[in-house]
Amino acid sequence: MSSIWMAVRPTPAGAQLLAMQSPWEAIFKAKLRSNPSHARALPFLLEALALWQGTKVHAALFADDSPTGCGTSFYPDLFTDPGDTPLYAIDWVPVVRPPRRRRDDLTGIGDFGDLQQRLLEQALR
Repeated sequence: MSSIWMAVRPTPAGAQLLAMQSPWEAIFKAKLRSNPSHARALPFLLEALALWQGTKVHAALFADDSPTGCGTSFYPDLFTDPGDTPLYAIDWVPVVRPPRRRRDDLTGIGDFGDLQQRLLEQALR
């Protein structure tokens, strides 16, 4: 069975999560609160997905690279733990903020196209 590739994009408006089993198969999409209520929420979520699917999750946290950016303020304890475990691996990918786009209210949780593209770029490296 192939690995799962997961992208996490925290923003002040909410965290978007997308997990893919292959470049053509999304298996998990979610929009959650921007700030988890527990410091281990993201690692537990990655572990749960790995256990559910029976394969390792390779995650990328797409966030600002500034000390006050989303990656450090919303997930301050994330990178104090090992980034590579038997169930998941996580990398912090600093990104430049894209230009502001019009909100897509038709799907309810927004457009994941750009996040899917970034995840595929990470998976192919």
